[in-house]
This record gives sequence, structure tokens and C-alpha cells, in this order.
Amino acid sequence: MFLDELTPFAQELTAHPVAFLGGLASGLLRLSLGDDPVKSWLNNQGVAPHSSAASQASSRNGGPQSISID
Repeated sequence: MFLDELTPFAQELTAHPVAFLGGLASGLLRLSLGDDPVKSWLNNQGVAPHSSAASQASSRNGGPQSISID
């Protein structure tokens, strides 16, 4: 049972180890692709960072908004 849950994890790790470990490290360090050091490094590598849906929504709406509940 436990081994079945780890199978996709192991398959991704063996298929693309550098990309998988890079993603794991960025997740553990909570690096955002929009932050300056990561963004500038990605631009130098020729890769455009992908923006998340939440950041797109907040930029369209002008950021966080307050609501009132009656």
C-alpha cells in the first residue's frame, strides 16, 4: 500500500533527476519564480518564468481588497 503511493515519486525522480531535485529544493526553500534573484537567473538562461493564477488575479484587481459582511 505504502509502496504504491511512492511509485510516481520514484518514477519522476529517476526520469528527470535534475529537474525534480531543483523543483524540490525550490519548494523547500520557498523560492518564487517572480523574485529577483531567481527571475534574473531564469532570464539569463533564456527561460521566462511562469506567473501563477493568483498573482495574475491580484495584479488585475489591484491587489487585496476588503469586504464588509452585514
